[in-house]
Amino acid sequence: MALEVKIPSMGESITGGLLASWSVKSGDAVKKGQNLYSYETDKITSEGTAEADGKITILVNAGTEVLVGQVVATIEIGAAGSSPTPAASPATSAPAPAAKPATATPAPQPIAAKSVDVGDVSPAVRRIAAETGLNPASIPGTGKDGRVTKGDMLAALDGQTPIQAVAPSAPAPSTAKAPAIEIPSRDGRTTRKRMSPLRRKIAERLVQAKSETAMLTTFNEVNMAPVMELRKRHGEEFLKKYGVKLGFMSFFVKAAVQALKDVPQVNAQLDGEDIIENHFYDIGVAVGTDKGLMVPVVRDCDQLSFAGIEKAIGDFGKRARDGKIQLPELQGGVFTISNGGIYGSMLSTPILNHPQAAIMGLHNIVERAVVEKGQVVVRPIMYLALSYDHRIIDGKEAVTFLVKVRQYIEEPQTLLFGIS
Repeated sequence: MALEVKIPSMGESITGGLLASWSVKSGDAVKKGQNLYSYETDKITSEGTAEADGKITILVNAGTEVLVGQVVATIEIGAAGSSPTPAASPATSAPAPAAKPATATPAPQPIAAKSVDVGDVSPAVRRIAAETGLNPASIPGTGKDGRVTKGDMLAALDGQTPIQAVAPSAPAPSTAKAPAIEIPSRDGRTTRKRMSPLRRKIAERLVQAKSETAMLTTFNEVNMAPVMELRKRHGEEFLKKYGVKLGFMSFFVKAAVQALKDVPQVNAQLDGEDIIENHFYDIGVAVGTDKGLMVPVVRDCDQLSFAGIEKAIGDFGKRARDGKIQLPELQGGVFTISNGGIYGSMLSTPILNHPQAAIMGLHNIVERAVVEKGQVVVRPIMYLALSYDHRIIDGKEAVTFLVKVRQYIEEPQTLLFGIS
């Protein structure tokens, strides 16, 4: 009995995405619950798992855009598949086979955009051959049974292997988009690859925020010494009791929540000609991943403890990098905090997370000379930035909000004891 492997539904707004990669090969034995593939949409990256034990047959290649509900593989339940075998090394591989005649019947191949007939090679190799005119038959293969791999083609294009050009034939008509593979230029100075759905959506939202809002940024600076002293004094006990480190982010989340209560105009958004003022505090925390920026939302931050916030942020960060964030976890935030300081940023103007009306940017902590009570002293200073939609937030409100955040961070006992 064959079980179909389908792209699952991920929400009403998601209709398709990119089958980014396979974790198994066609013919492999798979176990129930085993990760099979990575799937990228315009909002999230997720993983697909096997629903039964058996032998898998892959029907759609990695790099292909597919729809929700589309069958991408089948699992023959109970069948014994092969174990994954490592690719042969260049020293032991056999010479590449000569190209087969055009009339020969090729072995069954996964569905992919085919652009040139160069024999029994993978779709990725066919794509590179069509784009560059490089003949796979002229390259020693390092794959199974001496087959030419994508890596062999790229190495040849980089000048590591003598090549023989072949004029590509006209590509076969196809309504499917070509796989999102990297195509290097002939001189190796540039590489072209298609944007992933997630990257395209990020770009679209950033342009939307810039073009549809009257975005303005105001700045302030904060003395981090009081918070750093608290962390130094209580960090070890906090870790022992709660199993999570006491970071800076929980202080800023708590400070932002209190400042939103003090300046409710910042906790709003524009809907047509109406201003919607929110009375809850679901804070988005920007997380950088190798797939792009994601903003999971920590719910009801006004009701969470410092430990609860730190645990939620840590869990989101790990699952975002592992591609296990669910779509509902990215929706519904009222305010966003982005921490460029972890990458060394000194100052920036964060772009609004539309339709939210404001976003706060944190930056690197640097010791600076400041004047206190007429004396020059050295303090660990961080610059804060608040970008806001000037259509519904006035400059006075934006500046007041950042001043409030600074006050709460410089007097963290007000956050700990719930006073202001």
